[in-house]
Amino acid sequence: MPPLRWQACLFIALNAVVLSMLLFDAPVGASEAPAPVKHLGEMLTGFGDSAWLIYTSILLFFQGRAGYKLLKTARSKAQALYVSWIGAYLFVTVVFSGLLANLLKRAIGRARPEHFHDYGIFSFTPFSGHASFESFPSGHSTTVGAFFAAFALLFPRYRVAFIACAIWLAMTRVMVGAHYPSDVMAGLALGAWFSLLTAIVFARCGLLFKLAPDGWPLSKQLFPDIKKPGAL
Repeated sequence: MPPLRWQACLFIALNAVVLSMLLFDAPVGASEAPAPVKHLGEMLTGFGDSAWLIYTSILLFFQGRAGYKLLKTARSKAQALYVSWIGAYLFVTVVFSGLLANLLKRAIGRARPEHFHDYGIFSFTPFSGHASFESFPSGHSTTVGAFFAAFALLFPRYRVAFIACAIWLAMTRVMVGAHYPSDVMAGLALGAWFSLLTAIVFARCGLLFKLAPDGWPLSKQLFPDIKKPGAL
């Protein structure tokens, strides 16, 4: 049922957040991860810092633009232009999904796991101005979700690996005690949805993607007919 693809994704995401909150948040808040698990989380959690992803996307954009100006062949120019638009796509998804996540977490004001014994898992103080009351959704997880969803849409052949990486890296926020599982699930879903919607906008502009009959964005092949027998 292709026309229901996005509805199914939204339904699964909402249920994953609610079930995580009801079943897993309290046990996580009441305990602390074992030292080796926490150490692993500390090693990996920096990947969700948006700063280096933003710089990388900017570098891709300008490198692609420079290549488009300097390269001679039409094929090389097309490849350079393709890289530059990937940089632009990643920049938009990472930056604006992160801004949205930061706005939401301040407006919702959920207490972080460090306050579990004082407030429980259903404590909300909107616009408190304190980082310890800005837990939902996870900003790091939003960045991770946006980044890997973008690559899953661009390179769907490897989408399973990208999804696995996103889950592992997002869950490092739980390992280090910074977020509840539902914060992470909400962040992943928010980032992924933002990448999907941005891909649809790019497709409508004729960039990187094309729209399937059901409205789902499909990655464009850079040279779709180059290996087809009899292609002109």
